Amino acid sequence: MKGIYIDCIAEKLGLKTWQVENCVELFAQGGTIPFISRYRKEKTGGMDDASVAEVKHWAGVFEEMEKRKQTVLANIEAAGALTEDLRAAVENCVSATLLEDLYLPYRPKRRTRATVAKELGLEPLADLMWNVRTKNPRADALRFVREGVPDAEAALSGARDIIAERLNENAPVRESLRAVLRQRRITAKVTKAGETAPEADKYRSYFNYSFPLSRIPAHQLLALLRAEREGWLKLGIDADPSKSAAGIRYAFCKEHGYPAPELDAQISLACEDAWKRLLEPSLTGEVLREAKEKADRESIEIFGGNLRQLLLEAPLGQKRVLAVDPGFRNGCKLAALDEHGALCWHGIIYPHPPLNEKIRALTTVSRILAEYRIEAVALGNGTASRETADFLAKVDMPEGCRVWTVSEDGASIYSASDIAREEFPDEDVTVRGAVSIGRRLMDPLSELVKIDPKNLGVGQYQHDVDQNLLREKLDETVEFCVNSVGVNLNTASPYLLSYVAGIGPALAASICARRAEQGAFPSREALRDVPRLGAKTFEQCAGFLRIKGGDNPLDDSAVHPESYSVVGRMAADAGVSVRELVGNAALCAGIRAEDYVTDTTGLPTVRDILKELAKPGLDPREQASSFAFDECIRDIADLRPGMELPGIVTNLTAFGAFVDIGLHDNGLIHVSQMGVKGLRDPSRVLKLHQKIRVEVLGADVQRNRISLRLISDGQHKGE
Repeated sequence: MKGIYIDCIAEKLGLKTWQVENCVELFAQGGTIPFISRYRKEKTGGMDDASVAEVKHWAGVFEEMEKRKQTVLANIEAAGALTEDLRAAVENCVSATLLEDLYLPYRPKRRTRATVAKELGLEPLADLMWNVRTKNPRADALRFVREGVPDAEAALSGARDIIAERLNENAPVRESLRAVLRQRRITAKVTKAGETAPEADKYRSYFNYSFPLSRIPAHQLLALLRAEREGWLKLGIDADPSKSAAGIRYAFCKEHGYPAPELDAQISLACEDAWKRLLEPSLTGEVLREAKEKADRESIEIFGGNLRQLLLEAPLGQKRVLAVDPGFRNGCKLAALDEHGALCWHGIIYPHPPLNEKIRALTTVSRILAEYRIEAVALGNGTASRETADFLAKVDMPEGCRVWTVSEDGASIYSASDIAREEFPDEDVTVRGAVSIGRRLMDPLSELVKIDPKNLGVGQYQHDVDQNLLREKLDETVEFCVNSVGVNLNTASPYLLSYVAGIGPALAASICARRAEQGAFPSREALRDVPRLGAKTFEQCAGFLRIKGGDNPLDDSAVHPESYSVVGRMAADAGVSVRELVGNAALCAGIRAEDYVTDTTGLPTVRDILKELAKPGLDPREQASSFAFDECIRDIADLRPGMELPGIVTNLTAFGAFVDIGLHDNGLIHVSQMGVKGLRDPSRVLKLHQKIRVEVLGADVQRNRISLRLISDGQHKGE
């Protein structure tokens, strides 16, 4: 990659040039984000996964820009207009906007007013005016009166059209005006359709709206743009036409010199026309698109952060679980799962109206709890969840068995997916949904990777942002979570394995096929026998796969096979076997990392090895904890200002946090009610599914809106 791109990436991300160079080189060699950030810290200077991912993103952006440059240069050369200065300007460009500005004068265009003027032979007159070689343009214009040009005014009008187009295609002029527009206010006016359409009511606060474009919150800009797409608003930027035209005239005079009064009047008219007809519509669109790109990235970052928290939610572990998908008329769907998540039994009970079969339901649940030795109950948080929790409170639970509330977001999407049909071809969607709820309690990560993250209810305007950027971010997030936790090679589903660094869906299927045919993998090394799993793939994935109870204890750790010899030397120097060293924190604490640094193994890697040896295979996720809503709150009408309630954070956005307090509708803690002045990022205070205490500020029964204030970001009393 060219040095200009390396330097630009380093400046954008606040990195050293050598860090970016090495990172790009590792990507070119087939490196993945998890592998590079975990096992190549010497090369990257300890860059984390987010920084490595940013380098990969911008490297891709500049690779595409380089291809675009070749197209631009070829087209300009074909037009016979490529000079050495222009070639250098294009080749040294690191801005896509500037690149298109440079190309604009030579880009094939539709027939314009300037084109028509040129066809009428008025370009020589425009040249005289453009180069300030006339003091009396009207007198010169008389020489161009001919068929199609009836008088001097028509000639001057055509010449001004040509000049206006040149001004529009002038790169410095365009960038100067963009800078002005970026500092102006975005405006919104309601359209005639929006004045009467009921669908537009949700945008009523924007019907006569103005806000500095540089400071507008991402969610507000995305809402404005959506309303404009739907036809309810007309957006603009409040630039002053006279000042904008004057700025264009100043740029002209700076380049060409100050014209005589009569010519100045013509140039001023051309500047006014260039702004109103060409530059304002074009640049307003560009600046709004630029602002949207920024808003997209902010929203996507929030979505990625929420998804990361969701996927790394505390697992209950391998327990025998009874999953309950609550409901009223259609009953509560039950699914008994063994400790590996396999379906043992399923059925339906009707403890609620209209059937009210409470006794039969109690008998059924009690029987299933005993028959399948259930250790935990996973209760979905959807419709009838509170009522079902009350019902389950009457059941005599086995010792140690507790009821856990589990988010249902995306469960219905999973139950109707190809993945669910493949897993449970003989079961209907209700059974699959219940199984998903139970498995989420056992291991959220393993289950949630089967669902498109956009359906997990943790985003902000996810359908309005750039879908390619969103997909890139979500894939990176899932990949990070899977690899940071590690994957059991002998039990993982193909969907989970596909996110392990370097593997992908096809190899994941091959690994599972090999496992089904020949049994469990005895070691990481046995992976090399999988068809089409080459040396590079093994290098990328091996450190993130775990072998429980295998031949080599290091296979159940994050120590990479390329470093096994280092551990062997440590063990030999300590006078113990590798198996005795693994997990011996006291022994590891006495080992000097500096003694094992080599040309191929740097100090950061050795320190990581020692940290992993002290606590091998440590799951970064927290332990699961239970939760209960306030029993006195059953309806929004029960809420009163000043009430203090327990709640669970269900979504984080740029404007606040949504909190489940046990009602059908979530409440909102606005950022201004989080106790941090000027807070713009709620994730600095709260985390997804965090258990908190809130104060009720207000409840709008008609609109089902609940306003809350954060009291405590810790667990509520009694937990």
